[in-house]
Parts: sequence; C-alpha cells; structure tokens
Amino acid sequence: MRIQSQSRRSAAQRGFSLIELMIVLVILGLIAGIVGPQAMKYLGKGKTQSSKVQIENISAALDMYRLEVGSYPTTADGLKALVTAPSSARGWNGPYLKKGEVPKDAWNNEYQYKRPGSNGQPYDLLSFGADGAAGGENEDADITLWK
Repeated sequence: MRIQSQSRRSAAQRGFSLIELMIVLVILGLIAGIVGPQAMKYLGKGKTQSSKVQIENISAALDMYRLEVGSYPTTADGLKALVTAPSSARGWNGPYLKKGEVPKDAWNNEYQYKRPGSNGQPYDLLSFGADGAAGGENEDADITLWK
C-alpha cells in the first residue's frame, strides 16, 4: 500500500520534460514571429491616424483664430499663436487649443506650419511622420491636412 501511494505521488509531482518545454517555446516563437510584425503595422497605422486627427483639430483652431483675428497666424508666429497672443493679433480671444499648448505628433515631433501654403492653400500644416524628415513612405510618409 505504501509503495502504491509513493508511486502515485511521484507521478503527480513529475514536471515537463526538456523536449516538451522546447516544443512550447518553438511554438510561442513562431506565433510571436507571425503576430509581432502585424501588431507593429497596426501600431504604426494608429499613430498615423492619431496625427491626422490632431492636424484636423489644429486646423479647426486655426479657423477659429482667423474668424476672431481676421487672418491666419504668420509663419513667424506659428502655431504658438493659438495659445499665446501675438503682439500683432487684434481680437485674439484664445487660447484656441484646449490644453493651452501646441500638441506634438504621435512621434513627439513638432507639427510644421507655413503661411501661405503651397498649391493655393491658405496654410500648410503637416507632420513629417515617423522619420521626422520630409518625404518618405508608409509610416515615414508626411501627413498633411490637404491630402
């Protein structure tokens, strides 16, 4: 009777063999190798979408600024004019951005603002994307208001 209870206990206390652990690790590695790049792709798309939404919000604040002041901020005044009144801005009734500061894009870079804009637009407002440089493709592509 004693021998039987000891053999049951030792069978219940047995762990996984090294081969079983290696198989599980290989399977987990394969899953991570397949799912990881897809998850990173969606993360990049999320940052791009977030920057697009912020550009649209800043654009709305610029439109409110123009309604109250009579023109868009100059390139020299930049987006800071949305939170701090420039000396030349009569009728400024800001700040026009909720948190009282100009947000940065999803990659923690400043948004680019230029007035007058290119292609007949009143201003250009853009993010250079993940690489922080003009041009690029995919996640590095520029994000603009007018595209």
